[in-house]
Amino acid sequence: MKRVAILISGGGSNMVRLVESMTGDHPARAVLVGANDPGAGGLSRARDLGIGTFAVDHRPFGRDRAAFEAELLRHLDAAQPDIVALAGFMRILTPDFIRHFEGRMLNIHPSLLPKYPGLHTHARAIEAGDREAGATVHEVTADLDAGPILGQVRVPVLAGDTPDDLAARVLVQEHRLYPAVLRRFAAGERGRLDL
Repeated sequence: MKRVAILISGGGSNMVRLVESMTGDHPARAVLVGANDPGAGGLSRARDLGIGTFAVDHRPFGRDRAAFEAELLRHLDAAQPDIVALAGFMRILTPDFIRHFEGRMLNIHPSLLPKYPGLHTHARAIEAGDREAGATVHEVTADLDAGPILGQVRVPVLAGDTPDDLAARVLVQEHRLYPAVLRRFAAGERGRLDL
């Protein structure tokens, strides 16, 4: 059984879907949820699901990312995760941290990578006149949002969409995609899944 740690920054809706999916014959179980904000709403949701939690507030560390990540690692390594799933974790991780979990860290990104890495993905898709947007699950590498793509789901961009409208529709599909890719990844499948 693979042990999964999940990192969040906010409400944790993708984390909840991942935890809820890891039942029955699923090859993994969630063992820990961490956040970079002690006030992240997803922490209480994780506790309600029976998952241990921790928070390392990034703000007191200022620009000392190495010290922040050392504290993250202290909690993560104690849980001995086989897989680390980033689910709305809004901190850019250093290459050293990523190397520590090389080949074992996943992220979900709200665009059809390689289009629109980084922030404001929905606004950028609308501004570009794209007819479709979506979400991507990828392995995390030192290059931001550029690791091997493990799965994608597409969502139409509708006339009159605001970034919030599009984000809401994409999020519904993220909740389908991320659990499906995680299950395959935990079973050792690295092929791409398109939903």
